[in-house]
Amino acid sequence: MTATALITGAAGQLGCELQATAPAGVRVVALDRRGLDITDPEAVRRVFGELRPDVVLNAAAYTAVDRAEEEEALALAINAEGPGHLAAACASTGTALIHVSTDFVFAGDSGHPYLPDAPTGPQGAYGRSKLAGERAVQRAHPRAMIVRTGWVYSSFGSNFVKTMLRLMRERDTLSVVCDQVGTPTWSRGLATALWSAVDQPLLQGVYHWSDAGVCSWYDFAVAIAEEATALGLLRQQPVVQPIPTSAYPTPARRPACSILDKQSTWEALQHVPPHWRVQLRSMLQALKESTDA
Repeated sequence: MTATALITGAAGQLGCELQATAPAGVRVVALDRRGLDITDPEAVRRVFGELRPDVVLNAAAYTAVDRAEEEEALALAINAEGPGHLAAACASTGTALIHVSTDFVFAGDSGHPYLPDAPTGPQGAYGRSKLAGERAVQRAHPRAMIVRTGWVYSSFGSNFVKTMLRLMRERDTLSVVCDQVGTPTWSRGLATALWSAVDQPLLQGVYHWSDAGVCSWYDFAVAIAEEATALGLLRQQPVVQPIPTSAYPTPARRPACSILDKQSTWEALQHVPPHWRVQLRSMLQALKESTDA
């Protein structure tokens, strides 16, 4: 019998990559907000009754970190209440659930990589809403798998890499913060990891996933400039200047160090991803090929 996988948040960058990397033999039903508003419990129950999925991969999320400071109720509805509705529906139907969360659930002041069971301490509305979502999922469906990630980018949607490429085409010099540290994550690699997790239904609880390595936003921007120039995506390489966070104030406070310890996840999935710069190069190559097509 063919397994049915329901992907929520189908129009987002992770949702698009989940569809692009879906394994053969899986019936994929990918729904965006118009197809399924996860904040509506009746809509969730109706879709479950119609589709009877074997697994749900929840990639639906409110990700506007700064705007969340003014729209915390909306962020909570999408990032906390919605996942709770999905988890309740999964629990009542015996459906596996993989829920995607974020490094922003941590304070970012530990100075070392965060283990999955490390104390949380979100610094802003977005992080609070995602942590509330984790807790809602765990209450409703204790056997669910929660995968935290961070610094996600893709050729789909809006993200740091695509913003940098646009600005680098417009300007000769850019300033990027150098005192916030984490790990970039190509959403295609994340999607592949999530599909691997689908094949291991006994996995439950909290896991961490990102690509290998560590960098600052400044380092990431420099790498984007160098790799994009080498691939011909930029006519000339711009100058990227490092600045402290204090020189670029934002409504939401970001974690200074949001490095995730992924060892347990890599061991569970028996897969260690490439270094983040290798993944960046692969993503930019794919972007170039899609642009040239």
